[in-house]
Amino acid sequence: MAELEEILEKLLVPDNTVIRQATSQLREAFKNPAVVPALITVLGSSQNPQVRQYAAVLLRRRVVKQWTKLSPDVHAMLRESLLQVLLQESDSTVRNSAAQVVSVIAKHDLPANQWPKLLVFLQQHIKSEQPQQREMGMFLLSSITESANEQLRPHFTSLLQLFSSTLEDQQSKLVPFYTIRALTCLIECIGTEEIPLVRPLIPKVVGYINQILAIDEDKACDAMEIFDELVESEVSIVTPHLRTLVEFCLQIASNSSYGNNLRIKALHFVSWLARIKPKALVKNKLLLPTLSVVFPLMASPPNEDDGEDFDDDDDDDEVGDESEASRPCAVASQVLDVLALHFPPESVIPPLMQLVQPALTSEDPYNRKAALIALAVLAEGCADYIRNRYLEAALQTICRGLADQNTLVQNAALFALGQYSEYLQPDISKYSADILPLLFERLVNTSAESGQASPSISRTYYALETFCENLGEGILPYLPRLMEKLLVALSPSTSMQMKELAISAIGATANAAKEAMLPYFPQIVEFIKEYLSDTGSIERNILRVQAIDTLGVLARTIGASNFMPLADECVQLGLRLLQEDRDPDLRRCTYGLFASVSTILKSSIGKYLKDIVKYMIESLQSAEGIVTHYATEDDPSFLLEDEDLEGDEGVENDDDEVTGYSVENAYLEEKEDTCNALGEISENSGKEFLPYLDESFQEVLKLIQFPHPGVRKGAVMALGQFCNGYHSLLQEAGEEDKTALQRMLGTAIPTFIAVTTKDKDRSVAMATLQSLNEVLKAVKSLIIDEQGYHDAIAGAVRTVLMHKTACQQEDDDDVEDSDQQAEFDAMLIEYAGDILPSLATAVGGQIFAPYFAGFLPLLLKKTRKSCPVSDKSFAIGTISEVMLAMSHAIVPFVQHIFPVFMTSLKDEDDEVRSNTIYGLGILAFYGGDLITPQYPTILEALFVILSQNQPPRVVDNICGAVSRMIMANRNFLPLEKVFPGLLQCLPLKEDFEENDPVYSCIIELFSDQHPLIRQYLPQLLAIFSQVLPSDTLQDGIRSGLVSVIQNIHQQSPQRFQNILAEMPQEHAQVLMTAATVQAPG
Repeated sequence: MAELEEILEKLLVPDNTVIRQATSQLREAFKNPAVVPALITVLGSSQNPQVRQYAAVLLRRRVVKQWTKLSPDVHAMLRESLLQVLLQESDSTVRNSAAQVVSVIAKHDLPANQWPKLLVFLQQHIKSEQPQQREMGMFLLSSITESANEQLRPHFTSLLQLFSSTLEDQQSKLVPFYTIRALTCLIECIGTEEIPLVRPLIPKVVGYINQILAIDEDKACDAMEIFDELVESEVSIVTPHLRTLVEFCLQIASNSSYGNNLRIKALHFVSWLARIKPKALVKNKLLLPTLSVVFPLMASPPNEDDGEDFDDDDDDDEVGDESEASRPCAVASQVLDVLALHFPPESVIPPLMQLVQPALTSEDPYNRKAALIALAVLAEGCADYIRNRYLEAALQTICRGLADQNTLVQNAALFALGQYSEYLQPDISKYSADILPLLFERLVNTSAESGQASPSISRTYYALETFCENLGEGILPYLPRLMEKLLVALSPSTSMQMKELAISAIGATANAAKEAMLPYFPQIVEFIKEYLSDTGSIERNILRVQAIDTLGVLARTIGASNFMPLADECVQLGLRLLQEDRDPDLRRCTYGLFASVSTILKSSIGKYLKDIVKYMIESLQSAEGIVTHYATEDDPSFLLEDEDLEGDEGVENDDDEVTGYSVENAYLEEKEDTCNALGEISENSGKEFLPYLDESFQEVLKLIQFPHPGVRKGAVMALGQFCNGYHSLLQEAGEEDKTALQRMLGTAIPTFIAVTTKDKDRSVAMATLQSLNEVLKAVKSLIIDEQGYHDAIAGAVRTVLMHKTACQQEDDDDVEDSDQQAEFDAMLIEYAGDILPSLATAVGGQIFAPYFAGFLPLLLKKTRKSCPVSDKSFAIGTISEVMLAMSHAIVPFVQHIFPVFMTSLKDEDDEVRSNTIYGLGILAFYGGDLITPQYPTILEALFVILSQNQPPRVVDNICGAVSRMIMANRNFLPLEKVFPGLLQCLPLKEDFEENDPVYSCIIELFSDQHPLIRQYLPQLLAIFSQVLPSDTLQDGIRSGLVSVIQNIHQQSPQRFQNILAEMPQEHAQVLMTAATVQAPG
């Protein structure tokens, strides 16, 4: 093998022919067992460092693949020679590669102590008097910990004690550096018993990084990796040093003399801690210092580190994905977003406003921009707080930003408006008369400048799209003007990106306008067909994807009969696209189109399901987009195929080569959307989906453990849809045998419970509770069988309400509980609370009563005066809905609930009062003899509220409550006073669910021939004439009212005609029609 060095030298020649020849020779050489000794010889003797480097890397690959196949003599030679190579090697790259070979062998040898000289070597060098030898020892140890951290576990205690001294090495800057690298690798394997030994090392780590900052920023940044490992693997180590670490990172982040990478690293650590230790940060009074660093960073202008091509107008990464943000100002805005999501709004917004308000009037446009971005990123996490306190003022500020002379500020205002439109519906819609004209004006001005999509026009479309999408019928007055502008943007002269923005906005508009889009439908379809046939460039493909998305929206909104002629063509088009193109975005949106069309075709989609499901299962199973990251990315062994290195058999696992995996976002979104679409198709296609149900269920079930939370969310939602769809099918078919469904539930329900309690992502837990709730509502008592699901479900909900699930754990032993919590945390509680009335309905009130006895104290605790409005509203609303589900089984709880509700009647918040009034009505209806003596007290309180200026929902709930009291026990009410007061408030204005008790009460009084009905007949008929044409009545109530009208007409025809004669003609016609047609039902 003397020629091996020559072969490796040829690989360095800049001649492809020579390299190909050398590669072929190398393949032949690797078939010879003597290649390993030859490589170690080259590594130790070649004068060319690149050749030595090639030899080391190839040697490592060989050892990784076939260590156990090498002879004992070769093992001994490697052990002896490698340590010598490390001592003599002068090139750091070669030394690193040689150390990696040592670490791979150590992974095999350490468990059985087969390389005692290695430990002696390490000990001699690490404890040497010579700094260079200590550096060599710690360097090698840090390399070994990368591959053999688990194998070093028996030595953890002595190693951690050793690190305590090596971190304080005053003669070398490298010894502490390699110590930190070694410690970083060990942390993931640290057990409870080692934590007390690691904690004292953290201040020493911080001290070293602080020293090295001024000397070597790159090493400081590398050393800070330990912070990331700590928060991901063993955050409890950090807790005692939280203040020190956060203050240290804030100091780095705020120092503009440092490079971007270092500052971003520091900000990311603060962001991680804010996610997982918010209470600890509040306790240590670190929120205000964090805001005091983050906001000025958001307002900082670009610096030299941002690159020569930095465009002031292009600030798209201000709120982009954290992994992609490249500037401290962008990451700072993301830190603020995390604070808004994970901290109580009461803690974040007031101190932030002290910074924002002066910035809004600053002469510096970067300050004004930062202020608007700050308002924007608060929208998601603090929506309720803003809605109740700041909405109008914030919108006025945003509108002033739209009129700012600086483009940066305008773009920030547009982004803020988009965020508010997305997260503050429906409240923001009432400002449409102020906002839409401003957006239309910007649309005209920016589009007129050119047919290109600048950051300004992109932000304009974002704001317009999010605002319009949830506007509902409120968009109709603006529809002609809006569609005129959007269709112009689709003209041939505009850029592909402009078309993409416009076609997306058309989809959003269709969500609001629905069938009112019909006049524009043919023209839109023609544009879409053109775009779908236009392939080629990346921009064209993006436009095609968006066109398919919009086509799916139109299928759901334009009206089934209007879209039906296109339905089959859409499915055929989708299947053709899937056959022609493997683009993940195209697949994702095509599956969404199939789901949309399934809402129209229903079982008629069956003839396509074999092909549709085949493609979707492939997407669920696909490993496309997974990128494997190797330990040595510049590995020259790319010249060889794996089989050239491995031989024919006995190949070992090569996990040592792999440092990690990543998945491209498009493929993640494809899997998530595949789950969503497959679940919906299963519900819509009925019996046609049966042949594919089991395979689909099993494939989706596998994704419950998928690393990406979006995919897990899609999976839990689809599992629920499979169960619900199959249940509906059995119900329609009148099938009595529910064995297969019970088997599905036997898998789905325990899965839901496990994910709720064990998944560390809140959004996944919320999606799981939502899916569980939908299943509970659909299958009801089927879910309650001998397997005791009701116990498990109640237990999971209780775990959420007690903040004991994995995604709620902050792991703080001494952080006090607080009434205040982040709105994002409160949402999880609300999803759990929604389960309770569904569970009560499923099992029945008597069975649920013991569970309610356990839940009630947890819910009542959230009604305290110090609790946020959202908590009080949730708790009272949940108790009320549970009482409705339990009916008369609530009697034992009346004495506990009634006084709390009476106190809550005086709450300042409209929603809390409204929910309380609703609950009092339920309590009065089902509370029996315990509550009837309280009727006068309840009635007096309700009429006091009514005498004040109240919003419509509160008034509607008073009507519902009074109606329930009348039906429950009218003898305890002064009906001659109450009834006319009730009629004065009808018809209901907002909470139309209360139509049921209100008109049930009137129908009951009519059936009992109560004299008040005849006394107030004109008022009643006037109310009926207004409510019957609306779509706010349930069919049973509508038919009951029609029956009442017909009876009145038959019993008192002349009086009936006299009353109608006094009415507006259209109202009289409604009553006459009802009186003379056969009542439904």
